Amino acid sequence: MSFNRIAMIARWKPVHLGQAAVLHAMSKQAGRVIIGVGSANRYNARNPFTAEETGAMLRLVLNDRDPAQESAEYAIIAVPDLDDGPRWRAMVKEMFGGLDAFVTDNPYVANLMKDDYRLMRPVEFLSPSEFIKVDGTTVRALMAKGEDWQAWVPERVGGYIEENGLDVRFRKEFGLETLAMRVVVSE
Repeated sequence: MSFNRIAMIARWKPVHLGQAAVLHAMSKQAGRVIIGVGSANRYNARNPFTAEETGAMLRLVLNDRDPAQESAEYAIIAVPDLDDGPRWRAMVKEMFGGLDAFVTDNPYVANLMKDDYRLMRPVEFLSPSEFIKVDGTTVRALMAKGEDWQAWVPERVGGYIEENGLDVRFRKEFGLETLAMRVVVSE
């Protein structure tokens, strides 16, 4: 193991195959992985699953690990948005404590945390063959259209979303808004 304690904050909405690969890779290289559910206090088109639902998805992915290869302990922590970068940074430092590395691909978060932790990008944990190019925005857009979003999430996550009607709820509550945001972003 290269690290004792590492942490990563993301929205994980939903947990997709790219994130699952990173979680498994981090678990192979650390004794303890702290997973922050970012925007835990938000429920909107970008955050269409509650912190509890997101935590359940993360546990499905983490409990699907091969214990012979991945022995890391993990903790899932709800990390709210504060709309105040310096206050958020102080809160994260207090919540997470000392770390060997803080993993992020978010430039704003990296800038906030650069003086407190060694920063690493998620892809640093993956070999080229393990890298899966997908993002949550794309998965949510596919879900909003009712297209094959399940191909981009771990099977157990897709099952959880469907069994609990979360995909139907998402389309009903945020489908049109998600598609409208996608058009604006694409232009």
